[in-house]
Amino acid sequence: MVFTAVAAAQESAPLFPGLADEAAGLERLHSLVVAVDGEPVFSRVFRGPELDEPANIKSLSKTVLSAVVGIAIDRGVFDGVDQAIADILAVPENASDRISEVTIGHLLSMQAGLQRTSGRFYGEWVNSDNWVDYALSRRFVAEPGGDMLYSTGSYHLLSAALTKRTGRSTLDITRDWLGEPLGIRIRPWLKDPQGIYFGGNDMRLTPMALLKIGELYRNDGVHDGEQLLSKAWIDQSWTQRGTSSYTDDRYGYGWFVTDLGGHRAYYGRGYGGQMLYVFPGLAMTVVMTSDPQPPASPSFMQRQNALLEEFVIPAFPLPPVSSPQNSEAQR
Repeated sequence: MVFTAVAAAQESAPLFPGLADEAAGLERLHSLVVAVDGEPVFSRVFRGPELDEPANIKSLSKTVLSAVVGIAIDRGVFDGVDQAIADILAVPENASDRISEVTIGHLLSMQAGLQRTSGRFYGEWVNSDNWVDYALSRRFVAEPGGDMLYSTGSYHLLSAALTKRTGRSTLDITRDWLGEPLGIRIRPWLKDPQGIYFGGNDMRLTPMALLKIGELYRNDGVHDGEQLLSKAWIDQSWTQRGTSSYTDDRYGYGWFVTDLGGHRAYYGRGYGGQMLYVFPGLAMTVVMTSDPQPPASPSFMQRQNALLEEFVIPAFPLPPVSSPQNSEAQR
């Protein structure tokens, strides 16, 4: 196994030499966990909450919610990613007729084409008296299925759709479908004025809970012999659909796709440095939590990536599993 190979290569030397000192120097970084074959081989808290204490994972919540949507599709709650959101949610009168073109898949990949509710638009949106209607009523600035427009409102519509279709809160079904089977605690988080749990932001999970979610994906949706999430959903989630205008990384359903140190990596991220990485070819899952309070430098994620490229990945004696040119065909 990969873990055995790494351990053998490090018998007479510290695992990931220099990593702890370099990570401690990242002023925002709270914790770092590296697991190989499901076993933590490095875990350290530098400041902030302990590994078993909840952290605000910010927009990494989108990765978690994507898993819940995948389970909903597997269970027949939704017809599939091509189902129109207007078939599920009541559309306000001031919404464009084109809202009928927006599908669950478009919301997951943030290719709805609607004006964003993140960035400079975020404050006005969350101060509105109806977050769902506001998001549905945004004007179209791109074609549905076209450019990726990062927008938390898209994921809030998914939370509303889950509540509408199940008659249960997003908190309740996340606990039932994901939390209890994985043995992780899902705490209540922010709700909108109508009582819909915030889709895509402000969930509170421990670093070790995030590790279990990453491991669920790395193991093709299986946990303790039970298929919690279909492998087909993971394949769809890790398939490029859009491209981030900020990092140029590819985006699927709640996951970014990139290459680090010559290895294919899938990651979810949240503001301020909340990171969950999965490296299938290295059998490795990595969690980082950080100070979620602004301001946060856009370069901080680059420094987090550098920790892996300079100190973690070089410890693996195996060759890269793919090259950027042909690796997309592997999933």
